[in-house]
Amino acid sequence: MPPFDPPRLTTVYLEMRDDLGRFAASRLGGRGDVEDVLQELFLKVSRTPADAEIRDPRAYLYRLTNNLLLDRWRSSRRSAARDGAWRVAMHGAEDGDDVDDAPSAEAVVAGRQRLQTLMTALEQLPEKTRTIFRLHKFDGLSYAEVAEKQGISRSSVEKHMMDALRILAARMRK
Repeated sequence: MPPFDPPRLTTVYLEMRDDLGRFAASRLGGRGDVEDVLQELFLKVSRTPADAEIRDPRAYLYRLTNNLLLDRWRSSRRSAARDGAWRVAMHGAEDGDDVDDAPSAEAVVAGRQRLQTLMTALEQLPEKTRTIFRLHKFDGLSYAEVAEKQGISRSSVEKHMMDALRILAARMRK
């Protein structure tokens, strides 16, 4: 039997296009674009080497279609696994659902209330203690820098900081 003529394979493809489309649609189950599969199939058919031995062009076209569908399925599985791993690594996931890293509305409200309590307690500190606390905690100055800026000893800065922390901790527990 002589080799099958590749341009004839294109003719058979065109004759069977609707049947191949239905075959692909049944395999995809509505999860893919049949036209994309048919276009990819046509490209493969048109690139078939002239010396290719094809005994049954119909069976060959169905096999090519099936192989394309398998390749797409494998690719989508790899993509889903890769995306799932990325979601877990970057966001976290629970039972397949993405987990939002943002705090809940309740946590935001509670945090704002704690901040307001802290700011109120801070305003109630003695003025010198409050100033030393702000210079160290908010402005980032070391105890030595605060002592120099305020013209007091380092041990005085330590005493004021201990007082501030003790008072603020007590007010935050209430």
